[in-house]
Amino acid sequence: MCLILFAWNSHPDYSLVVAANRDEFYERDTEGVSWWPEHPHVLAGRDRADVVGSPGTWLGFTKTGKFAALTNVRAPSEKNPDARTRGELSLMYLTSNDRPTEFVQGNSKRFSQYNGFNLLMADLSDPAKAEMHWVSNRMMMGQNVRPRKVFPPQPLEPGVYGLSNAMLDTPWPKVNHRIAAFAQTLAMDQGSLKNADQYLKLLADTHHASDHELPNTGVSKEWEKALSPAFIKTPSYGTRSSTVLRIRKDGQFELVERRFDSSGTVGHDVVTGALSSASDSNLSV
Repeated sequence: MCLILFAWNSHPDYSLVVAANRDEFYERDTEGVSWWPEHPHVLAGRDRADVVGSPGTWLGFTKTGKFAALTNVRAPSEKNPDARTRGELSLMYLTSNDRPTEFVQGNSKRFSQYNGFNLLMADLSDPAKAEMHWVSNRMMMGQNVRPRKVFPPQPLEPGVYGLSNAMLDTPWPKVNHRIAAFAQTLAMDQGSLKNADQYLKLLADTHHASDHELPNTGVSKEWEKALSPAFIKTPSYGTRSSTVLRIRKDGQFELVERRFDSSGTVGHDVVTGALSSASDSNLSV
């Protein structure tokens, strides 16, 4: 996934609003969003690619109010083809009993086994103690990406955020260009879990950044240009899904996923429901 726009406790009716695009090669085997039979409390898409580690997910949440989403950190020069799949981190968090801080503390030693990642985690299971964190196993030193060895807690304050394939709120063109549209759409949202199409519309933007706006991440200028829109479409690689998740403060939620291949839209699902207590969902560790 290459763009996640989210609002954490910054709307009068929603605890969390997420609008996200997942970008991937069209040939990568993927299943759309569903409740997982082996983890019935988890609602997420599923990576079916042949990977090192346990195939996981790029975005998901649970009936008890845990949310996770992951992006890759774009740094081609340091990519290890034998590294474990990053999607298993999202699933590990969603299927654990850990709160975000506990998950980071308990798993920080394994973070070096993965290529660069950003992981967002939220826990809404107890509204009085709701929290959201961001963790990355990379850090910026000047213009260079370097491995991170220390993982201090990084809880997020209420606000509107944008994340692509660099650090949180790095001002890449697609982040700057879409976060303003996201904030406007959020302000117009009446809090009734309606009009998800307005969020999907902003995710469908194909505006390319101008040459002077492009980041320098180690790929060619042509590829930087192709990757610069919110919605990417090339012959072999592009936006595979757009997801809108809204969780109300009363526990009602809606997840909308629209899926694509090289020919266009291939699927659209809407899942609604209400959060439940942990004792109602057979959590596995």
